[in-house]
Amino acid sequence: MASTTHLMLRTPRRAAIDGSTRGAVAHAMGRPEILFSLFAGVDGLKGVGPSAAKALARLGIATRRDLLFHLPTGTIDRRPVATLEGVEPGQVVTFEAAVMGHTSPRRRGAPYRVTVEGAGAVLDVLFFRAVGDWLTRLLPEGELRVISGKIDRYNDRWQIAHPEIYDPGEDGAGPPDFEPVYPLAEGLTQRQMAKLAGQVLDALPMLPDWHDPALAKREGWPDWPTALARLHRPQPPEMTGESDVGESAMGEGDAAAMTLARRRLAYDELLSHQLALALSRQSMRKRRGRQTIEELPLVAKAAAAFPFPPTGAQRRALDEIRADMGHDDRMMRLLQGDVGAGKTWVATMALMIAVSAGGQGVMMAPTEILARQHGRGLAAAAEAAGVELVVLTGRDSGAERRDKLEAIASGRAGIIVGTHALFSGDVAYADLRLAVVDEQHRFGVRQRMELTAKAPAGCDLLLMTATPIPRTLALAGYGDLDISVLDEKPPGRQPVETRTVPSDRLEAVIERLRVRIDDGGRAYWVCPLVEENPETEGVAAAERAATLAEALGAHRVALVHGQMPAEARDRAMADFKAGRAQVLVATTVIEVGVDVPEATIMVIEQAERFGLAQLHQLRGRVGRGSGASFCLLVYDPPLGETAASRLQILRDSEDGFAIAERDLELRGAGDLMGTAQSGLPRFRLADLERDQALMAIAHDDARRIMATDPALEGPRGRALRTLLYLMERDASVRLLRAG
Repeated sequence: MASTTHLMLRTPRRAAIDGSTRGAVAHAMGRPEILFSLFAGVDGLKGVGPSAAKALARLGIATRRDLLFHLPTGTIDRRPVATLEGVEPGQVVTFEAAVMGHTSPRRRGAPYRVTVEGAGAVLDVLFFRAVGDWLTRLLPEGELRVISGKIDRYNDRWQIAHPEIYDPGEDGAGPPDFEPVYPLAEGLTQRQMAKLAGQVLDALPMLPDWHDPALAKREGWPDWPTALARLHRPQPPEMTGESDVGESAMGEGDAAAMTLARRRLAYDELLSHQLALALSRQSMRKRRGRQTIEELPLVAKAAAAFPFPPTGAQRRALDEIRADMGHDDRMMRLLQGDVGAGKTWVATMALMIAVSAGGQGVMMAPTEILARQHGRGLAAAAEAAGVELVVLTGRDSGAERRDKLEAIASGRAGIIVGTHALFSGDVAYADLRLAVVDEQHRFGVRQRMELTAKAPAGCDLLLMTATPIPRTLALAGYGDLDISVLDEKPPGRQPVETRTVPSDRLEAVIERLRVRIDDGGRAYWVCPLVEENPETEGVAAAERAATLAEALGAHRVALVHGQMPAEARDRAMADFKAGRAQVLVATTVIEVGVDVPEATIMVIEQAERFGLAQLHQLRGRVGRGSGASFCLLVYDPPLGETAASRLQILRDSEDGFAIAERDLELRGAGDLMGTAQSGLPRFRLADLERDQALMAIAHDDARRIMATDPALEGPRGRALRTLLYLMERDASVRLLRAG
């Protein structure tokens, strides 16, 4: 039975690049001569003229290597059938038929019909918008033709629209038994793509095999050229040597062979990525660093200022940071943890280690609200340890700013908290030893570099995120960093009961809220928008604040959002923290950093519009005190399947790491992290959701390789250099050449 097999391979679009230029670049980049042919432009291939080259460029294909890596997304079974009996509508069939006659359309929009007889049936071949006499030449009456296409049934009669047509009298004119299906751009055909890929396959250079033989044998992976051929030229299992796996041609055996081929190529790409990260890490480690040895009494005084003892996870993370800072290599570490896991405690102790050694530490946050929140959170520990703390933001000016800059430059200020203002041109540090970057995914690499550049003598770097990152994405985006995980919650954190409520019960929610605040409770009410926008459907925070003020009393309701003047925002937050206001209506500006233990209720309107990670972060604003806490997810029915799944996941779990994994399943890697913002790589051959196990293997393999052959000078190491060039990791090889 004919069938289509889907491989689910991703083919990201890339900017068009002139093929000849790319070929010449191969020489300039110092790539091995054996790879020059693969980086030659596609314009030299038979069948590629100016229009085809432009169409290929729209797919991101400029070189022959690009063609190899533009893998089919599936295969079509085009084996001839003797009869249409048992065929299902929508199936691709191939058969030889006699052309019986042509019927031109009698009305506008009707198809041109060619009646044929074959495979035990009389059926119609349809062509829409047919012009001229080319069809009579393609399908002359009385002649035999091989027809292949998707069959359907209409008025109890079989028909095929726009099939592939072959003349059986021409040598090799029939379709291949199994045809690859490629992602296409306008101006390209499947047959054309297969022929172009075939030309490159026929001229493949003999590259050294960079695989660990034991790994390849264990996984059943073919060698590199065989893997490419299996995908671009699918074959029946008797030709792949795997016919004992299952069905006859194009059954389970060949599907298994193609899966192994795809996994082999995906692993190559992931291994090259992990090696590139490892080389970057190795290069970073070689940069100047300083030993920072703590003075225990000062750190102990700061720790005593916190109301709870640290968890085991907090102690482990601090021990890892302490060891890094005590080494003369530069620390590059990511600290991630669930909502309320105590990242602030770890960061505070790390900053105190820097200060106790005679240096300074900075904590950079993406927003002024979060920076000031951190400043308040660190104040008690700094006071207990006798350390001066300064909060520096873009709002500071005049004499106040000059005083702060003088305290920083003289070294009087040991801990400095702030926003982007921390690396402004007029900021000079006396002895910057540690930079802590909170919500690091909201900063670019250049911004982090500008901050650490303020420490010419060397500066350790600790990145923090309050959003748990699935291990696969952590390896993909942060494989060059050491990672510390906080997977325990401090004592005193309360479970949060989460409920879903349809928006038509909003009045009941407000009435229930009235009862709670009459008893002295405090609540957050989060809306997706600041104000009504006729072009966007969504609840406006300003509108909701007015509604709640009318229902509950104006003195009880405060409003905060990112577009407010900083002074008004600070007043609203202060009123809520002090209890002068009991309901804080806000946008997601309160997603991180806001800590009011007395708040026990979180209402999120149009919860279906938020991502899982964001909902989990917002829910984490409550459950911080001793009172029972609740989160109400108000949604507009009817819910779509994905939105319903998100809300159910949140109801079922408070484990941020488990939620992040489910979020990855639902949304995919690019949507989950935001590829451009996070630095998450785009892969041609690998898929981060599907290839999680491969990523872990590649990560471990790269670490072992760098431990035993850090210069990649051994036999496998030299082959791996070829892989790095093949995957365009030229910068990584330049790091090796630089020593």
